[in-house]
Amino acid sequence: MRALLFAALTMVALPTMAEKLTIERIFDGGSLAGPAPRGLQISPDGSRVSFLRPRADDQYQLDLWSYQLKDNHTQLLVDSKKLEPNGEQLSDAEKARRERERTAGLRGIVSYQWSPDGKQLLFPIGGKLYLYSLATPDAAPRLLDSGDNVIDPRFSPKGRFVSFVREQNLWVIDLGTGEAKQLTHDGGGSVHNGEAEFVAQEEMDRSSGYWWAPDDSFIAFERFDESKVPVTKRTELYADHTEVVDQHYPAAGTANVAVKLGLVSPTGGQPRWIDLGKDNDIYLTRVNWLPDGRHLAYQRMSRNQQRLDLRLVDAKTLAQRTLLSETSDTWINLNNDLTFLKDGKSFLWGSERSGYHHLYLYGIDGKLRHAVSEGEWQIDGVLAVNERTGTVYVSSNRDAVPERHIYALKLDGSTANAPMRISQGAGTHTAEFAPNASFYLDTFSSIDTPPQVSVHKPDGSLVSWIEPNKLDEKHPFWPYRDSLIKPEFGTIKAADGQLLYYRLYKPAGFDPSKKYPVFNMFYGGPHAQLVTNAWGDYFNQYMANQGFVVFTLDNRGMARRGRKFEDPIYQQLGAVEVEDQLAGIHWLKSQPWVDPKRIGVFGWSYGGYMTTMMLSKASDELAGGVAVAPVTDWRLYDTFYAERYLGRPQDNDSGYTRSSPLAWLDGLTSKLYLVHGMADDNVLFLNSTKLMAEMQKRGTQFQFMAYPGAKHGLNLPGQRSHVYHLIENFFQREVKGAAAVAPRVTPAAASTSS
Repeated sequence: MRALLFAALTMVALPTMAEKLTIERIFDGGSLAGPAPRGLQISPDGSRVSFLRPRADDQYQLDLWSYQLKDNHTQLLVDSKKLEPNGEQLSDAEKARRERERTAGLRGIVSYQWSPDGKQLLFPIGGKLYLYSLATPDAAPRLLDSGDNVIDPRFSPKGRFVSFVREQNLWVIDLGTGEAKQLTHDGGGSVHNGEAEFVAQEEMDRSSGYWWAPDDSFIAFERFDESKVPVTKRTELYADHTEVVDQHYPAAGTANVAVKLGLVSPTGGQPRWIDLGKDNDIYLTRVNWLPDGRHLAYQRMSRNQQRLDLRLVDAKTLAQRTLLSETSDTWINLNNDLTFLKDGKSFLWGSERSGYHHLYLYGIDGKLRHAVSEGEWQIDGVLAVNERTGTVYVSSNRDAVPERHIYALKLDGSTANAPMRISQGAGTHTAEFAPNASFYLDTFSSIDTPPQVSVHKPDGSLVSWIEPNKLDEKHPFWPYRDSLIKPEFGTIKAADGQLLYYRLYKPAGFDPSKKYPVFNMFYGGPHAQLVTNAWGDYFNQYMANQGFVVFTLDNRGMARRGRKFEDPIYQQLGAVEVEDQLAGIHWLKSQPWVDPKRIGVFGWSYGGYMTTMMLSKASDELAGGVAVAPVTDWRLYDTFYAERYLGRPQDNDSGYTRSSPLAWLDGLTSKLYLVHGMADDNVLFLNSTKLMAEMQKRGTQFQFMAYPGAKHGLNLPGQRSHVYHLIENFFQREVKGAAAVAPRVTPAAASTSS
């Protein structure tokens, strides 16, 4: 009787059975993160916070919203569907720009800017330019310019002008008169004005090619000529047609664009050109105006990326001098830390000279004053500076490698190795500070907390919530909450003794007496970190719910660990990365609940490259793998990225050869599924065709899936769901169902499968 009563009570207390998370729900069913804002900005007067929010029925369509701090009121400002009800028609230049910024899959309002007086918002949509006025909130946004193909629009710092690039030339609109003026006139063909070249957008974290003086007096702009950059004839195959695109693609060892830096008045006139030095084969990496509006600084990097000069220019006379130079025996990582202080006497500079990325205070004479941060930890970057209190705010993983926190440092260097952590809660904190650093917005998430946005004082204390995003009955992830698996974090040692961090999901209904197959997902490349305590790991959660142990390890060469961790990849890629990933696999095989014969690997881009290298070097350890958009020959990749780690091919031929899976293909005996977009202009489709041809020569069997019209991210409708179904099916069939590693087919009996 008591047993029956207990059973009845238990049945009443148990929640309803959780729904099963599906691939379609992840990629096509609206945002599972809930109403989490993105693109957060604080208005110039500090009264409002604006943000972009995905529509409830479409996670890729963004609208513009506002939150008022005084009354905690949130409202929709601009419904993007009303402006473009039939969808956007984007220029090729804008499509390419969004691909570089990793926003190609988004629609609606994807970027915007506040006017300096905080009364208007500027944004492009469908190649047209709109102004939204807070004074007339119910009125439709005003079409500012009747032309099309506007890219990179911006208010001038004083608000007198709006600038943009159209058809490779720089334009301004005088907001007082409404007159549009073309400032450059030679753009067209191979010449671009006011734009960032391909490698700047893709590799330098620089998407813009022009910079306003703070007093509206001048615009500094980049002019580049790509006529000497080799032309790659890229065939883009779409579902219903084929296009042959002549793309100026600076492959490793070939010519880069010719760059000039000019100054032009927004009222017109001939540009004046700044002397970038005798060596023309350089990179223009950053341009910054000083607060006085009379000087600007630019950063010039050598082709081998081992020297970086910071130069100061007088905007009136164009006289210039070097403030400082950084050098490295391997390569220099760029950053956005340069901050000229309003006192006109000093600036902050980020450097890895100590082996870790730290912050230094310099005088305007170029002399080092002192370190602002130091020690065996590093900052991610500067968030804000409060000169009145003598405080600089930075982000870092100082307290926990998989996390991101906000710290305060004193400008006088007194807390250099003892920063004050102001963010609370284990996880990932991303901050946006008010212009005067009087408060900040904290976007926080963790493995079990969807993104939350809150307002905080500079000491970290909570002021108010913008979006608490509670995981309750109203949240889109609520039906799947019972299937949420909390991962485990841990470390293993690399061959040189450094710690490698991993994240591991045990399968749903885990039974330690059973042996499970493994879904090993990685990236492996520089400037990335996957093992993080953050929300949104949906597909890994999905695979764990399909009965897989899901494992991710960050190998040497990856970010946020200092130069000793990064530098081992110099001169040869795919060596220590594979070594570290194999250390992770050997650790997995030592666990009693892992089936050592059923381990598969998956990666995209550099991760796809890693998949091909892993299978080529260690097929005896693996049942198979899926490689999406892999680089297979670094000679086919761009100059800035490939040469940073390998030098030029003509100077390091053996390094390029040994960094390619083509050199190790005789060892590829386990199953490979190769995937590539047929219009990829980042990792060219040629990478996969070259690999396929080499495997066919050897009689090596593989599977292949191509996506018509797809760029690097496979962002056309249905493609994401399709590719992830493909990945799951491969792992169910070839890994979970594998009894042993598949034997290699001899050339005489081989035929390529698709």
